[in-house]
Order: sequence, then structure tokens, then C-alpha cells
Amino acid sequence: MNKQLYFLSLLAMFLSCQSSQTKEPVSKKETPGIETKEMPAANSLSPAEKAAGWQLLFDGNSTNQWRGYLKESFPTEGWAVKNGLLMVLPNGKGGDIITRKKFGDFELTLDFMVFDTANSGIFYLAIEEEKAPIWHNAPEFQILDNQTYLKIGNFEMKTHLTGDNYDLQAAAEDYSRPVGEWNTARIVHYEDKVEHWLNGHKTVEYKIGSPEWEAMVKKSKFAGYPNYGRAKKGYIGLQDHGHLVTFRNIKIRQH
Repeated sequence: MNKQLYFLSLLAMFLSCQSSQTKEPVSKKETPGIETKEMPAANSLSPAEKAAGWQLLFDGNSTNQWRGYLKESFPTEGWAVKNGLLMVLPNGKGGDIITRKKFGDFELTLDFMVFDTANSGIFYLAIEEEKAPIWHNAPEFQILDNQTYLKIGNFEMKTHLTGDNYDLQAAAEDYSRPVGEWNTARIVHYEDKVEHWLNGHKTVEYKIGSPEWEAMVKKSKFAGYPNYGRAKKGYIGLQDHGHLVTFRNIKIRQH
């Protein structure tokens, strides 16, 4: 069995489990003496989230808030929606996707799950440049199957692991969960200050344009790209790196 078929068989088993689980009603956690509330269903907003200004970027069915980078339409060949999940397929034919709207100061959260050897990322403050890939200008929250790449040992993984500020800053610890488990990413951008969070832990923080940030960029692969990280307002993007990754609960609120 080749690797792509292996990935897809794993995904089929996962989706089967997801489907059976979603048929069960969500119940309150029984904790004596503590009032608990039901968690909102996947890809939905609670009343409190709505009141706080959160918006869904994916409702579990439609991709109408997304399109391909430098494209007008959504790339259906390399991306799919199934059982409430937005999936980048392991064929590398979809390309990166971006939101149809631009965002300036924002807080973004989403859940993601990686499979064996997965590599992807969340871009932000992205602009579209003809004949240039999105990573030439957009900072990236790295998504990776950390353990597999660390075992391979052929790459310099510092600044390239899940939650890192890709190629610029590394998290102090690995807060990622294993292959096949959900992770929650959070990105905050406010007045040029940026924070990456992974599973409730802050992984990096920085200020765009600060002397420290300028020094990091000069030492990185982005040194030759003058538009890198300079946009005050830009698209949110998800990366197609030719590996199977699933997303859900993609939410944003503007500040």
C-alpha cells in the first residue's frame, strides 16, 4: 500500500468514528456542586461567543468564505469537506487557500489534526503577489507531525515545529498532541504585537517592526522578501504542503 492510500485509509477510519460520535447527544459533565454548560457543537458559536463578536470562518459544510491563493474559486481537487471537517488532501493539487476577507487586529482559533508525516501551517496578514507564493509575505504558525520529523533527524527543526513562528522563533516546549488527536491553535494580532498559542500554552510572541523582529527576519529565509510581515491587514491562509491535515472550529473576532 502506498503512503497516500495509507493516509486515506486512516482518514476513512477516523471519519467513521467521527460520524458515530456525532450522532450521540452532547451531555453535561456531571460534577457535584458545580454548574456546567454544554459545549457548543463543532463549527458553531455559543451565545457568549456571538456576544463577544466571534465569527465562524467554516460552518462544517460550506467553503464560501475561502478561495485559492491568487484564485477566484475554492480548489476542490486538493481540498474536501466531510463530516464537518475541512481537509487538505495528500495529493498536493489544491494549493494554499485564503479567506475572502482581510483581517487587521484579530484573534483566531481553530482545531487541527495531523496525520503521519503531516506538514502544514496557518498564514496570517497575507497579501496576494503575482508569481509569488504566500509564504513570501505572510507570517506562519507552523503545523507539523513533530515526532516523525524529529526522529528522521535530517532537518534543523528549531523554529520549524508546531506552534513556532516559522523559521523565526521556536517554542520553549513541545505542546503538541500526538498524531490522530485534536490540537487547538490560537493566534492574536493587535497593533503589530503577535502571540501564538497551542493547546492553551503561549509558544511565541513578537512585535512586527521591532529591532528584535527585524534581526530575526534578516537571519531567516525571508530576508530577501521585502513584503514579509509588513501588511497591516491581510488574509488568513491554510497551507497545502501535500499532506493530510484536518481542520474544524475555525473562528475569528476582530479587535
